Amino acid sequence: MSKVYFGVCGIGYGHIGRCLPIAENLYGNGFDIFVSTYGDALQLLSSYGKFKYRVAPPMGFQVKPDGSVDFKLTIVDPGPFLSFVRFVKQVGFEYAMMQLFQPDIVLSDTRASTVLSARILDIPCITILNQFKIITPVKKPLFRKLAILLDTGSIAFIGAIWSLSDLILIPDYPYPYTVSLGNLEIPEIYADRVKLVGPIVDVKPSDLPGVDRLRNMLGVGLDKPLVFAPISGPRRERAPLVEKLKPIFMKLADSYDIVMCIGDSSSGKLLEDYGGFKIYGWIDRYYEYLKACDIVVCRAGHGTLSKAILYGKPSLVIPTPNHTEQMGNAKRMEEMGLSIVLDQESLDFDKFSSALKDLYEDGELRDRVLEAARFASVYDGLKSTLEYIKRFTLYH
Repeated sequence: MSKVYFGVCGIGYGHIGRCLPIAENLYGNGFDIFVSTYGDALQLLSSYGKFKYRVAPPMGFQVKPDGSVDFKLTIVDPGPFLSFVRFVKQVGFEYAMMQLFQPDIVLSDTRASTVLSARILDIPCITILNQFKIITPVKKPLFRKLAILLDTGSIAFIGAIWSLSDLILIPDYPYPYTVSLGNLEIPEIYADRVKLVGPIVDVKPSDLPGVDRLRNMLGVGLDKPLVFAPISGPRRERAPLVEKLKPIFMKLADSYDIVMCIGDSSSGKLLEDYGGFKIYGWIDRYYEYLKACDIVVCRAGHGTLSKAILYGKPSLVIPTPNHTEQMGNAKRMEEMGLSIVLDQESLDFDKFSSALKDLYEDGELRDRVLEAARFASVYDGLKSTLEYIKRFTLYH
């Protein structure tokens, strides 16, 4: 029996959400699975109840009350020195867990500590990575200069560790529909180990019934446009946006059917019902709502946007303030003409309702979205990732 060790970034549900289908498939094919993660990911992983796992030392960043990344506070708490100490603790933890589990291959989702531990133990390692380049966005000149200095070191340090992987898989579409195009500045010396495999999605549109049948099954969107708002990310980043959207959605409930999921995997029930506007803690039928809807309202997480493209849905995107990857993803979606992007800080009813109306009525935008979906349907990141893992376990 081959053993696969997963070291997964625990910030939000995006990383663990794409690793679980990989683990599920391998488990079903007789592989032994072990998962190391922390933070938000633990809630989703523990509810799965299928794989052995251990809680790793956490890593993360500070956020402001509005959910934006607080660069100034992160400099102080935990600060560069304590961040390095935490990283060393993670490496020690990963090293010990790998020695205990004795895997045939290691799969790291964004975690440098997992890669470094695998390399020390001479275990083959595949890394899943959205972005190779790390930049800290700040507005004040003093902190911008400090950010540049820290970025130079962090890029060199973390990038050098990621490059120790035997293979780096980017779960994105090839050009011209690459979501993280601005972040994927891969040095040529690493290029032969980097593969663009497509997003890791376990349910394709073709796996589901048609839109009309889905709407009848779900009991939504029968006489009004359907808006699906899966708000992803760490809880402290989600909460401020949810509170801003609630009064807006309540006003729009006469014109749209709106289903919002606030990303609490511990609560799968309907939390609030305002007739045309419903709030769920967690939705198991995520892909059914995604296919049934007319418009997606979301953060700018890589996974959510990739799925919106695959399912042919125009999106109203509200990136987490000061979150580099999300800001880049949102800009890219706007450049491709697939989304309208709004700023959380200046978000109000008029801007939101106008953007929603434009997304629903713009025929040219819908044509672009459908063209992108046809392009995306060719790529199967889950299948490709599984093939690479099985190939490594076979030859190593």
